[in-house]
Amino acid sequence: MHKNYKLIYLSFVFACVLLLNACQSPGGNVTGSEYMPDMAHSIAYEANYYNYYYNNTWGSQEDYYEYAKPRLPVEGTVPASSGTKPYYYGDSEDERNRAMAELIDNPYKITDAGLAKGKELYNTFCGICHGEKADGAGYLVREDGGVYPVQPSNLLLDEYVNASNGRFYHVIMWGKNLMGNYKDKLSYEERWQVIHYIRSLQAKEKGLVYNQMENTLNSVDMPAGEIVEEVSYIDEDELHNQDGHHDEDHSHTEGEDHGHDHGHEGDHHSDDDH
Repeated sequence: MHKNYKLIYLSFVFACVLLLNACQSPGGNVTGSEYMPDMAHSIAYEANYYNYYYNNTWGSQEDYYEYAKPRLPVEGTVPASSGTKPYYYGDSEDERNRAMAELIDNPYKITDAGLAKGKELYNTFCGICHGEKADGAGYLVREDGGVYPVQPSNLLLDEYVNASNGRFYHVIMWGKNLMGNYKDKLSYEERWQVIHYIRSLQAKEKGLVYNQMENTLNSVDMPAGEIVEEVSYIDEDELHNQDGHHDEDHSHTEGEDHGHDHGHEGDHHSDDDH
């Protein structure tokens, strides 16, 4: 009887060892002992990171590879494609001077909508130092705000009015002195709309015009003029008036760009952008 108990006991131990060994896959750098493998190999996948493992039961290796591929971001969560334009100027004084000399034209025409967006962005990111009027009297340097160690630039001075657009764009990308960069805060288009808005503040200070229809500040930035959106589809019911007759005139008038050449030109360099 005692021998039977001993045989049962040995059989139980053997079965346990066999079972535990079957649950492991040791080899190389893998210990084979994973009590809860899902904690080490999360079912949730990391973006752009392929982390498939052999015990995964949530899909095939091909399925998991598809999960790991890049996906389009959720709308509104990151800047659009306009925020990914390459910038070919480095963070040095020589590169700054090169940008100032080469970046002349604003790639976006002046529009009222762009100026409104530029104002919103400027007041959010720039006005706290440079002031809502761009006069360098922002909240941080006023008595009711605090003491800032360096006086922010007065962007209404002729030095900045006559400066190229590249001077403003480069400082947004890399910062200057105590001013940090804003390339991760503003998309490509947003940077240029902020520059448009700064130009509009400069024009206002000098009693000039800078808007969608007219620019008397400089001969570089082009107003968009009248913009007429073409209608690609019109409901058939919209082609009838209340009397049941067809409207005869559905033509669109093309807008004209209104640019002026009696502005300020020049590119004066300085080291006190902030």
